[in-house]
Amino acid sequence: MGVNIIEAGSAITSEGEREAIRAVAREGLNAEICSYCRVRKVDIDFALECEVDSIHLVVPVSDLHIQTKLKKDRETVTRMAVDTTQYAKDHGLIVELSGEDASRADMDFLKSVYSAGIEAGAERIAFCDTVGLLVPEKTFEVFKELSTLGRPVSVHCHNDFGLATANTLAALRGGASQAHVTINGIGERAGNTSLEEVVMGLETIYGYNTGINLKELYTTSRFVSRATGIMVAPNKAIVGGNAFTHEAGIHVHGLLADTSTYEPIKPEDVGRERKIVLGKHAGRSSVELALKELGLDVSDEQLDEIVARIKELGDKGKHVTDADLEAIAETVLNISHEAKVKLEEFTVVSGNTVTPTASIKLKVNGNEVVEAGVGDGPVDAAIAALRKGIAGVADIRLDEYHVDSITGGTDALVEVRVKLSREGKVITARGARTDIIMASVEAVLEGINRLIK
Repeated sequence: MGVNIIEAGSAITSEGEREAIRAVAREGLNAEICSYCRVRKVDIDFALECEVDSIHLVVPVSDLHIQTKLKKDRETVTRMAVDTTQYAKDHGLIVELSGEDASRADMDFLKSVYSAGIEAGAERIAFCDTVGLLVPEKTFEVFKELSTLGRPVSVHCHNDFGLATANTLAALRGGASQAHVTINGIGERAGNTSLEEVVMGLETIYGYNTGINLKELYTTSRFVSRATGIMVAPNKAIVGGNAFTHEAGIHVHGLLADTSTYEPIKPEDVGRERKIVLGKHAGRSSVELALKELGLDVSDEQLDEIVARIKELGDKGKHVTDADLEAIAETVLNISHEAKVKLEEFTVVSGNTVTPTASIKLKVNGNEVVEAGVGDGPVDAAIAALRKGIAGVADIRLDEYHVDSITGGTDALVEVRVKLSREGKVITARGARTDIIMASVEAVLEGINRLIK
């Protein structure tokens, strides 16, 4: 992606963490590899074992942290910062000296700590808004003042009040030369500043070339989400599922004329695609566009009827999928399609001591097919068996799988939505049952029949 510095972990944490940091350091990346360290020499010793280039040396600077957490005084903390900086420099490390809880620190004391660290050899200094209390106006002024210290200044913001990106941009405008960011904004509590938001803010709003490979933003976001198990909110800027999704009729009408009417950046710039979804806010333009993509021509009267039925579904709180649209359109147009793949029966075996296994019997183009599949769970096994059952007819790929509980309780009605693709054609389908396995099979089966009709 072109990121300049990667803080790969905190070497003091555990042997597993150290193994991970060493693995990153040995990748030969075109980036400075860094380890987080407290103002303790043992932290630096462990960082040295990990073959890193630099350390992010964090010293508490607010009286609250100094007195309550460390139970020390300002003079002692300053001495600790100087001693550890010198120790790291003596061992060949680049040092970024960071003030923890700097936004609640006395500014004169903070500057004195930074100055002492610079004299000891620190190449960079960092200001940490540890609990997200900064506001952009103050941030700009703070970094104007810190930029006079004669060393590059970094900004490290937390998102407790949703201001991390705004504060980071303000800091960069004020004189900061480096921003601490994370993919998807993950981090303690409400998270840290989001890399993708800062990068696109700089590129689009301020017209600054960050050197980041923008087309890697979305794929990296998805990878990090899968690897960490931390889901990205649908309304998350840039990388959220809804960031380039349009439903409202007035928006779609504008997009058809010029995409910039309702998109500040092009989705393809960040490795994404535009989505038009249908629901209660759908207008005639979006429905007509969707029908054309399905190869269906309708009269004005038929279009009005299809729109009315879509809005009826939307008013009931239901997601309108491509399969729903096709089914509605076929009903209005009196088109009949017999399903090529029919479910006869299926059985799933699962438990804590057995591999989840599913067996399935299908009618595929009138021929009986029996298959079995295994998976990470009963749903995965059932879908694996279903895909094997239709392998001789078509190669169908499951791209996305979502499940929502519509009602409460252990007998809740669940809605499963899937995105399937075949030879470049993509379709979404839905299944709703109290049995999540049956709902999943129903959704995938519906999508398969739409793809191979």
